[in-house]
Amino acid sequence: MKLITEATAEKLRGGFYTPSIIAEFMLKWGVNGSSNHNILEPSCGDGIFLSGLKSNDFKFDSITAVELSTIEAAKAAQVNLDDCTIINDDFHNYWKNCNEKFDLVIGNPPYIRYQFFDKVQQVLAEDIFISAGLKYSKLTNAWVSFVVGSTLLLKAKGKIAFVLPAEVLQVSYAKQLRQYLAKEFNKINIISFEKLVFPNIQQEVVILLCEKDGSNSHKIDHLELHNAEDLSNLDVDTLRSPKKQIDFNSNKWTYYFLAQNEINLLEEISNAKRIKKIGDFAKVEVGITTGSNPFFTVPLKTVKEYNLSRYAKPMVGRSVQVNSVIFTNEDWQINKKSEARAHLLTFPNKPKEKQINGAKDYIEYGENQEIHKGYKNRIRENWYVVPSLKISDALFIRRNNLYPRLIINEANAFTTDTMHRVFLFKTTNLNAFTASYYNSLSLAFTEVCGRSHGGGVLELMPNEAERVLLPYHIENQILLKEIDSRIREKQNIEEILDETDKIILRKNYQLSSKEINIAREIWKKLSSRRLNRGK
Repeated sequence: MKLITEATAEKLRGGFYTPSIIAEFMLKWGVNGSSNHNILEPSCGDGIFLSGLKSNDFKFDSITAVELSTIEAAKAAQVNLDDCTIINDDFHNYWKNCNEKFDLVIGNPPYIRYQFFDKVQQVLAEDIFISAGLKYSKLTNAWVSFVVGSTLLLKAKGKIAFVLPAEVLQVSYAKQLRQYLAKEFNKINIISFEKLVFPNIQQEVVILLCEKDGSNSHKIDHLELHNAEDLSNLDVDTLRSPKKQIDFNSNKWTYYFLAQNEINLLEEISNAKRIKKIGDFAKVEVGITTGSNPFFTVPLKTVKEYNLSRYAKPMVGRSVQVNSVIFTNEDWQINKKSEARAHLLTFPNKPKEKQINGAKDYIEYGENQEIHKGYKNRIRENWYVVPSLKISDALFIRRNNLYPRLIINEANAFTTDTMHRVFLFKTTNLNAFTASYYNSLSLAFTEVCGRSHGGGVLELMPNEAERVLLPYHIENQILLKEIDSRIREKQNIEEILDETDKIILRKNYQLSSKEINIAREIWKKLSSRRLNRGK
């Protein structure tokens, strides 16, 4: 599995070799004592799953192994497995012409972005989606069409077993895939790992095991192991009967990292609709896309060197520049004096030769550095004029570490796309809105609504931030200064929540002590999980 950043031949194949211990466990689950399965591997690579079948002497009727790369297909053929057919083709094309149905589809599909598909692949992938009643998007990755196409090739009581990026649990473009799988399969097991299976690419993966059994039941479970080696001690029979009921309306499967009582609490509070969402009080938008932050966001030294004070506006672009809940003008002045990139350059929309006060020299410097050739810049009328220069009421950190933060923009600073801009509706009190966020329930929902990345980072996009529950109450504004003071002093966030939960959740929304404790445990469980992977 590989994140595509450059269009080399190897990366366009999108392959990353599966550890044998994972392949053998998946085969053990998939075959599970059967001797007459017809098996499909849609992207067999060099044949690690074929080798697993052979070395463990698994019984089966036939296996069809598809592989796009001629070189890899030749390696797979060298496994010399009986009753095995190697097909050197793209899976999408194989799917189009396939008239067979399989008992088991297994493998590690390629991780290739849409833009690296050729046009034929794009059309074929869309055909797969249409056949499944799904909408195809240019955000869709190859592994999604592999999973959907494989599901369509299953028998009435069939299984799929895939190594997939953990994105399957949380990214927006896989939402309809999650809903599709939830309806198609009766049993779903997700196995994740505390340690990265593929550390060289910092890509978290999961093993997705799905089974049709002909019943009307739809259950799901999640199991987290320390590392891939723990699979050798895992009995596949423990995965026979998942316990948690699938919520077809759930946006993300990170939900199922939780215990059933924790899931029940989140569902009960969400369904009651007594506590509203951030999106009911404000609009969250991405920060300013400059086209080149190193050029447009500058320290005081650059402002002085090029005499740019007329165009240099207050800006905050990194979370480390905001160690508070209220970003004041004094905070900005400290950043400015520290030679942080605390200024955004806002040149007027007129030709370069009409610019004054050193702006012309700085723009020419940018052109010498070929900044104007970047995509975002070259499509502008004047490449050096940054669009969407709006100052927001508040800021929401896009990528968070210990805990997410909502910050009042008292300094009236611009921000880049490293932070989100929060624009309050007229009836929302800014101080109450901000203070209301700092409670265990909102932090728990932030972990559920966001997505975690390698390195322990929690990221939220604007629409995800708007879905976070916010127990807003006008009286919460009295907590703001105390919260700000404690965060400035770097006090442990749990000590702050001990006090804010009493007012925000207990007094103003009548949540019981038990409910508050469960909310706290949800936040701690999900945040600890991602932070531990960052160590």
